[in-house]
Amino acid sequence: MPTAISPSRLSAAIAVVLVSAAGTAMAQSAPDTENGRYTLSPAGSGFLRLDTRTGAVSTCTNSSAGWACYMVPDERAALDAEIGRLQADNDRLRTDLAAREPAASGKTDEALPKSDQLKKGEPKTAESERKIEIPLPSDRDMDRMMSFVERAWRRLIEMANRVQRDFNGGKI
Repeated sequence: MPTAISPSRLSAAIAVVLVSAAGTAMAQSAPDTENGRYTLSPAGSGFLRLDTRTGAVSTCTNSSAGWACYMVPDERAALDAEIGRLQADNDRLRTDLAAREPAASGKTDEALPKSDQLKKGEPKTAESERKIEIPLPSDRDMDRMMSFVERAWRRLIEMANRVQRDFNGGKI
């Protein structure tokens, strides 16, 4: 004769079966970090996605159209390309230089004379005769300047007195 199962035991058994089935389904759908191709890391409002096979990095963000991933510019690849271009250019210039005829027929064994570049030679006659003269103002020019300064000073004092009168309400 079959034994009756209580409803609490039945619901507990169903819960255990559902939890174990959900755990199995999650384990199968989640990529294994050892064998998965992509790894995601949170960054700002999205994720950084690393392709473990190629090393390419992308930024993934959620927009109104859905999730979108864009490749991050690979600076190392650009640097490697520039280094390769410069090496090829350098090799080409070296072969061009080697193909040219030498500019001088031979090397001289004589030492070049030493000269002090900071020492100046004797002044030339045109430079020694040239003098800078600054003309001084005449007495008339000085009188005109003093009169101008005096008028400017008087106007400044008058202006200060007017400001003080306006501030005091017309009283000094």
